[in-house]
Amino acid sequence: MKKWLIPVIILAVVAIGLYSWGKGFNNTAVELKETATKSWGDVESSYQRRNDLIGNLVKTVQGAADFERTTLREVIEARAKATSTTIDASNLTEENMAQFQQAQSGLSGALSKLLVSVERYPELKANQNFLELQSQLEGTENRINVARDRFNEKVEPYNKHIKTFPNTLLAGLFNFEPMSYYKADAGSENAPDVDFEFK
Repeated sequence: MKKWLIPVIILAVVAIGLYSWGKGFNNTAVELKETATKSWGDVESSYQRRNDLIGNLVKTVQGAADFERTTLREVIEARAKATSTTIDASNLTEENMAQFQQAQSGLSGALSKLLVSVERYPELKANQNFLELQSQLEGTENRINVARDRFNEKVEPYNKHIKTFPNTLLAGLFNFEPMSYYKADAGSENAPDVDFEFK
């Protein structure tokens, strides 16, 4: 056997090993990222459903002639802000996620205020269309929570894959960035103050 052949065989084995490692890392990272990205689409779809229902709810409430206009305007403005704040699934950075969550939280707060205000309007509380929309909104809020939890479950294996050594060496080379998790709204860890007034 010729002496120059041994180093060539060693280099070929090393090159094949590196190629297999790089290919395996890349394909797994792409698959995990696509799964997480699809899951983010489910989150956005759930929020879109809520926005559509809120639009119908606002139209129903506007029919009550003396309903509080300020509360209604707050919901309309919060909905407009929430629908205009979107994130490209390939750019789920911490900053973009925080901005998206802030817009959605603003809409949730305005919606809660609207639903509390409705208690003072018996004609709305008796309106079958309003009651149905309210029920659908409650179901949609549950869907949103499930979709956010599933998104976080899909992000975790992707982030682990690209952050563990030696994969972290290839992550930068192939431009795989960590994805941000959907976090709880600020202050949600504190129990709400409940004030029971007996008159």
